[in-house]
Amino acid sequence: MAHLMVVEDDDAIRRALTRGLGELGHVVTSVAKGADAIAAVAASPAEVVVLDLGLPDMDGEAVLGVIRALGDTPVIVATARDHDSDIVRLLDAGADDYLVKPFSVAQIDARIRAVLRRTAAAVDANPTLTVGGLCLDPRSREATLDGTPLELSRLEFDLLQVLMQRAGEVVSKPTLLAEVWRQPWGGADRTVDVHLSWLRRKLGETAAAPRYLVSVRGVGVKLVDPGTAS
Repeated sequence: MAHLMVVEDDDAIRRALTRGLGELGHVVTSVAKGADAIAAVAASPAEVVVLDLGLPDMDGEAVLGVIRALGDTPVIVATARDHDSDIVRLLDAGADDYLVKPFSVAQIDARIRAVLRRTAAAVDANPTLTVGGLCLDPRSREATLDGTPLELSRLEFDLLQVLMQRAGEVVSKPTLLAEVWRQPWGGADRTVDVHLSWLRRKLGETAAAPRYLVSVRGVGVKLVDPGTAS
């Protein structure tokens, strides 16, 4: 099945998840501390990390940030924190899914399989994308502008990919929230605006003087080829 890492400080929960997921065919590595999780991911990334937030040495949100800086390993946050603000913040920070305790092994396994399907589909179904001087390779997760590599965060890359896949189309903010952040609810337009601003900066443009990212007031944003845009 998959190589998983369970990061959980509660011994009973960690043992139960390790045993239950192992019985389903997964290879499971488990650690109790954030520093151990970071070291393990840096040495040999798992296919999916199941991450608790209440760790003894550092908050799980900080662990998520380091894992995101290291690469694109999918992370499922599994925690007792159930406030909407926590869920939105963690998804914005790069979590691929969020599961509130208590949950069954079957539930977490279903989330793991869903994340793996999305990851496989993203690699298999997306060829290299080119719009003007922009080139993006979903397989290697590399993007260039006029031949120069772009240093993009995970969410910036995903945002650019969605827009390049729909080049010339106006993409609404709710659509971007659903496809990039996987948030079915509204009220997070500011999240999209902030990441678009960061992406524009890396493309060497602004909202007032766009080249690739053109805002359509009250509707959304579209990515265009500057060489053909009227």
